Parts: sequence; C-alpha cells; structure tokens
Amino acid sequence: MSYQPVIPMSGAAGYAFLKRTQVVQQAAFDASPQIQRDTKYFEDKIGSVKTSEELVSDRRLLRVALGAYGLGEDINSTYFVKKVLDDGTLDPGDLANKLSDKRYLEFAKDFGFGDYDIPRTQLSDFGTRITGAYRKNQFEIAVGEQDPNMRLAMTLDNQLSDIVQGTGSDDTKWYRIMGNPPLREVFQTAFGLPAAFGAIDLDQQLATFRDKADRYLGASSVDQFADQSKVDELNRLFLVQSQIASGSAAMSSGAIALSLLQTV
Repeated sequence: MSYQPVIPMSGAAGYAFLKRTQVVQQAAFDASPQIQRDTKYFEDKIGSVKTSEELVSDRRLLRVALGAYGLGEDINSTYFVKKVLDDGTLDPGDLANKLSDKRYLEFAKDFGFGDYDIPRTQLSDFGTRITGAYRKNQFEIAVGEQDPNMRLAMTLDNQLSDIVQGTGSDDTKWYRIMGNPPLREVFQTAFGLPAAFGAIDLDQQLATFRDKADRYLGASSVDQFADQSKVDELNRLFLVQSQIASGSAAMSSGAIALSLLQTV
C-alpha cells in the first residue's frame, strides 16, 4: 500500500502542519514500492530513448515523464503528446508555444526531441532530474486526494519560483502564471476572482491580476515572489478564501481568522 499523507486539519493551520512534516512525509512516500519501481525503471531506460516515438510507446516511461510535469491525465493522448514533443519549442508556431497550458512548453523544452539533433534524454543526469520532479508531483497528488486545496498550495510553493527566476519581462511571467492551470487557480481564488474571469480578454486579465496583487500584497510585479514571505501570504489568502468559498467545516470568520493566526 502506498503511503498516505497525514493532514490533520484543513486550511492554513493544516498547511502549516504539512510544511513542518513535509520532509519526513515525502521520504516515506518515496519509499513506497510503486514509486521506487517507477523511478528505477525510468532511470534505467530513459538513456536509451532517442525519439518521441520510443517514449510514447513505453507507457511506464511516459507515465513518469508526464507525471513529472503534472500532466499525467494526458497519458492516453499519445498522438498529441508526440506532436508536442516533435514540434519542439524554438519556433513561435510550434504547438507547445500555442497551448495555453505552459507546462507542455516546459515538457517539450526539457526533453528536446524537436529542438536538438541529440535529445536531452542522453544527458547523464536527465533521468534523476525527471524522477525527482515526478516524486514531488506524485506526493502532491497524494496530498490532493486528502485535500485538493493543499495540493494547490504545494504547487504554488514548488512552481512559482521557477517562473520568478526565469527569463522574460514581467508581462511574460504573468502570462506563464496565467497559463499554468494550478497556479492560475491559486491566484484567482486568493484574489477573489470568479471562475468566469478566465473568459475575458487576456490583457484585461493581466491588468486585473496586477491590480489585485498590488492591493493584497503591496506590489504588482511577479518578481516580488522572490521573497518567500510574499509567497506565504499569497498561500494564506488562497487557503482562507478556499475555506470561505466551500464553507469548510462550517467555519465562522472568527475561526478562519484563528486558523490564520496559528500559522504566523
């Protein structure tokens, strides 16, 4: 049986507990037989994979490859996955550049089938780098089975820093956040924006995200999240707004405030 993460309560207090115990819980999860089998198989085999066809034809390899980017639900869409990989990322017209979900762009860029004569699967540390990301994402999935909002909070902690540290203008970084479904949901919920918000013009969305970030966090730029305290504050806003929206455990506003104070 796989290790089941322990989350004794919901909301900000529950997430504070998860963060305090995450190293120990992640290690216990990584020791699960299925995780060990999956990661060993990938590390042993990926160096022999030189084409996208070889990758998508091996379901065990593909499960880890997609799982490392949080894309595991698309494992049966092998034609689509192969197209993304074969197109590459260097041309603006490549499929990965057109998709709103920018996790596929990172996936195609990291594997390099469409960008280089020799794909990055041939790098000596490629297998361990991908399995490391796979372990983190699988643990997040297991957490999400206990509490979906906890999984989203973990995604914020794990993925936002990659965007902050990446290249590009502030506009580009905001668009990457908007193009990452889990991150987008965290920001949208934290800022009290409705689900229908995603249907409006992209430039209007960008302006609104900036305005809300300035109002709630004191700055409108993505680079503010290089400061962990800003990430923590955004996560607290998300978890509190999630509880308010769901009426979790019929918590009163006073109980939510107490839960928030317990993490300070």
